[in-house]
Formats: sequence, C-alpha cells, structure tokens
Amino acid sequence: MKRICLRTAIIILGAGLYYACAPAAVEDSVKRNTTFPMGTNVSIIYLHHSTGACVWAGGVPEWFDAYNASNQVNYQITERAYPSGSPYPWDNYPYDYWNIWINHAGDSQYMDEDTLEILTLAYDVIVWKHCFPVSDLFSDPSNVNIISSDRTIENYKLQYNALKTKMHQFSGNRFIVWTGAARLEANTTPEQATNAYNFFEWVKDTWDEPGDNIYVWDFRTLETGGGLYLLVTNNDPADPDHPNAAFSQIVAPFFGQRAVNVILGNGDSTGLTGE
Repeated sequence: MKRICLRTAIIILGAGLYYACAPAAVEDSVKRNTTFPMGTNVSIIYLHHSTGACVWAGGVPEWFDAYNASNQVNYQITERAYPSGSPYPWDNYPYDYWNIWINHAGDSQYMDEDTLEILTLAYDVIVWKHCFPVSDLFSDPSNVNIISSDRTIENYKLQYNALKTKMHQFSGNRFIVWTGAARLEANTTPEQATNAYNFFEWVKDTWDEPGDNIYVWDFRTLETGGGLYLLVTNNDPADPDHPNAAFSQIVAPFFGQRAVNVILGNGDSTGLTGE
C-alpha cells in the first residue's frame, strides 16, 4: 500500500528534527483533478540542470512542436535552469526543493528562485529532477534530519514525503518527477549506487501514489537498462556521467510522450518510461 503524509508531527531527538508521516488516502480534491485531460492549452515548465539540458537538446521542444501540429493542441513547454546557481547554489537535490518550496514557501521568491506558489500560478505542469550527484547517496539512520543537506536515504525520504504533501496542495496542477540520474560504475561505489537504486525504486513503488497529481518519469531505468550504473553506451565520454547525444535523442520523445500521457489524464495507466 502506498502512503502519503497529510499530517505531520515534528519530533525532536537530540539535535535532529524530522517529520513523522501518518498513512492517509489521497484527498478527493486531488483525485478529481487528475483523471481527465487538462485541455488544449497547457503550459509546462521543465526545471533542470546539465543532464536535463542534454535531454532537452535531444529534441524535446521539437517533439512538442510536432505533437501540437498533429493534434491541434497548444502544449507549450519552457526550460529553466533551476536553481540557477546565483545566488542560490547550483544544487537541485531533495534538500534544495524542500528548502525553496517548503522551508521558504510563499508568494515571494527565495534567493531569486520561484517558490512553488509562483510556479503553479504560471504553469500547469511542473517537471523537476535531480542531476547525477543525487546518486552520491549514503545511509545514516542514526542522524536523520529533514533540514539537513546531507545526502542520505533517510533524509531523502523525509524530504520527498514533505514535498509530496506540498504538491498535493496544488490540486489544479500536475507534477512530473524524474527518477534520479546515475553515475558510471567507474565514478561511484557499489554502496552508493545500490543506495541510489533502492531509493528511486522506493520513489516508484511506494512514494508515487495512484490517483494523485504527481507522476514519475523513469529516466534512471532508461539510462541504466535497469541496473545500478549509467551504461557506457549512453555516456558522453567528453562529459562523463552525462547522457550522450544519441541517447538523448532516443529518450527525448519518451519524455514528451510521458508528459502528454499525464496531461491527457492517463499518467497512472501508462508506463513510467514513456516508451
């Protein structure tokens, strides 16, 4: 059974502060808004860093142009480096989305970055992701803290559960979350790679919940072939740990199809990779 955190209790143990989540069903207001097409005029924001830029350059805007022309719709997609790196650091990990969207929520920007309140007013669909250092992942169950930027499975899960609760507040919007990019086997350790694999399997199998307004695009499976590491055949040797142009051109249409499935209300009944 999948669970979400609609009620949070703040628990303090020593110096650590974290959220405990109680199981709850998806609110009816969220369910009602995710099972039908969003319409013919839909605005999409594609938040990314370098890995996302590779996939974008693989033909994402061209795919949407062709889809719009063939289907007489107007799905407008815009890309943005987020966070921008100035003044907010060039970090787009679970902590950073939690920090901007929850810790500094509101109608004003935080360090020149749009909050979720601002983004959801401007766009119908919000796509967000992490770059491959998200897979530099450890486990530290003795030091769990939602406000920590330490990359541990335990912190990631708390931050993701809080982000899910936050996104459920915007029932008129839909969200697409990429599974995190992987590293080459030569650039990580078996422990880190296994931790990252297990975390994003949890995202797909437990965190992602049928009937809500949040959907997963399983980029990680596409680039790893379902394994622990970025496949060498998909890697750019000139920029290691990034997808190469050929692979990006293959998966850009998969992203486009996944986004369209979500827009059409079929996000829960179609595959996570968009193939």
